[in-house]
Amino acid sequence: MSRRLTLVLCLLTCAVLLLAGCHRGLVRRVSEPAASLQQVSVGADGQWQVQLRLQNYSSIPMRYDTVALAVTAGGVEAGTLKAAPGFSIGPESADVVEVRLSPSAEARMAVANALAGGTVLEYALKGSVQATPEDEKQRDFQIDMHSTLSPAPGLPGVLR
Repeated sequence: MSRRLTLVLCLLTCAVLLLAGCHRGLVRRVSEPAASLQQVSVGADGQWQVQLRLQNYSSIPMRYDTVALAVTAGGVEAGTLKAAPGFSIGPESADVVEVRLSPSAEARMAVANALAGGTVLEYALKGSVQATPEDEKQRDFQIDMHSTLSPAPGLPGVLR
């Protein structure tokens, strides 16, 4: 029995060593980033202060260089969010960049109606995010995202 046990342990050790020799380290996966509106605050002057959430789904850090996203709110064009965050987001993490937007009159009305009625506001983001994966060249990622915002209870003029 000890001879059989020794043989099994020897085979098991060989298998572990073989697998360890094939390991090439961490997998470097670059995935499409995501962008969404985390919060929209409507100022007294009608301007929007937008908290744009940038999500890094990659297994490595990425530096977010520029963002250019056309915003549609309530089915009407609101304007374009343009930013140059210039910061890195760690693997499988997110961060927020604040962007000011001068929305169209129709979009202002759509947001005002959602806030006054306490209803959900559908929105869309379409455009590009330029990001640079760690130790690689800058890439241009296309964004086409649809979601909703709701009035934030107790925060007048705020959608989340």
